[in-house]
Amino acid sequence: MRELARRIDAATPPGRDRAVDALRAIAVLGVVLGHWLVTALVTDGGALRGTSPLAHMRQLAPVSWMFQTLAVFFLVGGYAATRSHGRARSRGTAYRQWLGSRLARLFGPVAAVLTLWTVASVAMLAGGTDLGTLRTLLNLVLSPLWFLLVFAALTAATPLVARLHPLWPLAVVLHVDLFRFGFEAPAALRWINLAAGWLVPYCLGAAWARGGLRGRGTGWALLGAGAVATAGLVLWAGYPASMVGVPGQTVSNLDPPTLAAVTFGLAQCGAALLLLGPLRRAMRRPVLWAAVALLNLSAMTVFLWHQTALMSVTATGLLAGAPLPGLHTAPDGPAWVLARLAWLPVFAAALAVCLAAFRPYEHGTRRGRSSRVVLRSAPARGSRTHV
Repeated sequence: MRELARRIDAATPPGRDRAVDALRAIAVLGVVLGHWLVTALVTDGGALRGTSPLAHMRQLAPVSWMFQTLAVFFLVGGYAATRSHGRARSRGTAYRQWLGSRLARLFGPVAAVLTLWTVASVAMLAGGTDLGTLRTLLNLVLSPLWFLLVFAALTAATPLVARLHPLWPLAVVLHVDLFRFGFEAPAALRWINLAAGWLVPYCLGAAWARGGLRGRGTGWALLGAGAVATAGLVLWAGYPASMVGVPGQTVSNLDPPTLAAVTFGLAQCGAALLLLGPLRRAMRRPVLWAAVALLNLSAMTVFLWHQTALMSVTATGLLAGAPLPGLHTAPDGPAWVLARLAWLPVFAAALAVCLAAFRPYEHGTRRGRSSRVVLRSAPARGSRTHV
């Protein structure tokens, strides 16, 4: 392992900002662990239904603050797309070619997920699976894909929004929530925030790529202002404390993003900027950098298959004949939390199997193209090729 880490460290382009990759890895792991901790599939009369420990134990809301890391992902996405588009323009690459390459990296691996679950759904229906159970499972698989659609739209709009000040989409979110909650505007109005809400961190990332957001003062300002605004919205404006959706709540901070979710994202972006220095120092360690580099090379596979890993473990556990604590039982107390923590390594093992099976689909669409995370060396000839 140390030799592999040394080789990855030596094969990394010298000018690469490893802290950016570390932030992306943190964001991906936050989504995965967050879903594994707040998603519960309980047996109910022979069927499976979805629920959440946050619906039973409201004191666990701070858990969502740690693992709802989407703003960091959009921050890094805006940074990476802006820099990538700038390099493409300097090389004379057409916008259509640049966008096609970016979107292929997003949607190529999706085909494998949709194919497998289409086949599985047909098989389950033929086998007499309860429709409610199938709906629950498909919702867990397909609902995270909204992220890809929004991210793709923002990527396509990069040339237009790269110089947009984040205050403009923030003002849109503010006014949408004002009309939505203050004047009982039509519910459909809220979907404007699906783009405007995530455009805020994306624009921050674009500003970062242009050389803005320099100095720790910017990070502290975003962290402080975002945290104070979020606390005020939760304590005095009635926004939910949880930064993820909770079954049974009339308002979700993520469906679509509310003003509280956006201000919370600003605080996260500030914290991310403050972490850049420590992360750059940490990434000098070959073992840590190798873990981050490998995760980035499989980020789409991890994102697309982590819920399947959870469901496969849950389904396999049904063979035990009785509900297993932390897996099939109601998430209504500390005992469930401890049991669920014990299941995390099992979910990780199932995800590792998915990675072994489906990671080639992530890179098969990019065969012959280069990834700038690492360069694979060929010691015998002393040459290097991009992977």
